[in-house]
Amino acid sequence: MLADSVRRVLAPRVILWLALLGLCAAYLQGGLTKLFDFAGAVAEMQHFGLLPAAPFAVAVIVTELLGAAMILSGCGRWLGALWLAGFTLISTFVANRFWEITAQPDRFMMTNAFFEHLGLCGGLLLVAWYDLRQEARR
Repeated sequence: MLADSVRRVLAPRVILWLALLGLCAAYLQGGLTKLFDFAGAVAEMQHFGLLPAAPFAVAVIVTELLGAAMILSGCGRWLGALWLAGFTLISTFVANRFWEITAQPDRFMMTNAFFEHLGLCGGLLLVAWYDLRQEARR
């Protein structure tokens, strides 16, 4: 009896948190990699023409890590999800301009990355929607 009650309460929360962790994994990895290799992060910003590069690198690190932390902790989850969705949409158009690539397989891979990032945006929008809906019910 008690085991069933615990399972009913904990299982959905664990599954939700694991799903959110999966959704945030790329942001955590990207933010930590940039944080521990700041020169590499600055070089990446320069590569994409984002100048001055250092402030852009700091903004990206903060966005990736704080947005993911907000989602995983539940503290302002909807805001963190919207923040990361907006960031991802903008960066997709900055970094994955597949329409400018003519050579294969580069165009193919860039096209896939572009649409995968749009999928991330959709997942993040669902998180924001779900969280706002849950707040409205409280």
